[in-house]
Amino acid sequence: YGVAPYVAGYHTFEHVLRLVVRVETDDGVVGWGETMVDPEPNVARAVMEHVVGPEALGREVWEVESFCDAFEYPYMHVRPYVAGVEMAMWDALGKTKDVPLHQLFGGKRTDEVPVAYCLGITDPEEGAEQARWAREEGFEVIKTKGGLDVDSDVERLTKMHEAVDGEVKFRLDGNQTMSYGEAVETGARLEDAGVYLQYFEQPLRTDSIGGYKRLRQRLRTPIAVNEDTYHRRNLFELVREDAVDAAVVDMIPVGGLLATKKLMGLCDEANLSVAHHSSFDLGIKNAAVLHFVASEPAMDLPPD
Repeated sequence: YGVAPYVAGYHTFEHVLRLVVRVETDDGVVGWGETMVDPEPNVARAVMEHVVGPEALGREVWEVESFCDAFEYPYMHVRPYVAGVEMAMWDALGKTKDVPLHQLFGGKRTDEVPVAYCLGITDPEEGAEQARWAREEGFEVIKTKGGLDVDSDVERLTKMHEAVDGEVKFRLDGNQTMSYGEAVETGARLEDAGVYLQYFEQPLRTDSIGGYKRLRQRLRTPIAVNEDTYHRRNLFELVREDAVDAAVVDMIPVGGLLATKKLMGLCDEANLSVAHHSSFDLGIKNAAVLHFVASEPAMDLPPD
């Protein structure tokens, strides 16, 4: 179901690199993890080999909390690499105990997880065709990118909505590219056109708590944040200001499955809807996401 090039408001993705992590215990049990490659492979390997990897050596695979807490650097963020190793530790722990990951996180609540189809910025006609195809394939939610031009976004979402006779829900992700005025205009014009989004995702830059609070007050459309969840305490501040309706989390930049689980407590108490983000992941991370979503009560929306 891939669509390339995947045009977002800030970047065009022709392909995406991923770093695969292998952890082996003294007993020969192998756990697998996956993380991003940022900013490029040599840097990713160096951080893993010289900073993150050595901290895992000699630990028990269940020492996840102390492993994650070993990287409290004030100015350098290595959480995505920590998350890749942490994922492999959970995998190895599950294999050691002969249980699936979801049992370690409280047990699955469902045998099936619906997912949202993701589509980059296209012209309106192609977007409409993709929406029809996605509906035929059984998708009930489509996430698409935006933020380059208000008129184009409104025209494209309207045509996509009409192409499926309003039978598919939409998410619009601005990727921090919009000004406050552009976000208000986009949301208001889509509302006037009868296109009600499941949520309007991260149109403003991170740390724009006041902007999100005003945006939520101006629009009927639910407001969500994604990149804000990658920064510690940002989601807490947004919740405290009653500024958002939903959170789109990602276990890699957040710092791992355990860190994501901690965010779920905040979302649950604040009555936020939650979805999980996709970064063009391989099967390793997708498996971890499915186990996590299947076992997490706060995850009430399909992951991307």
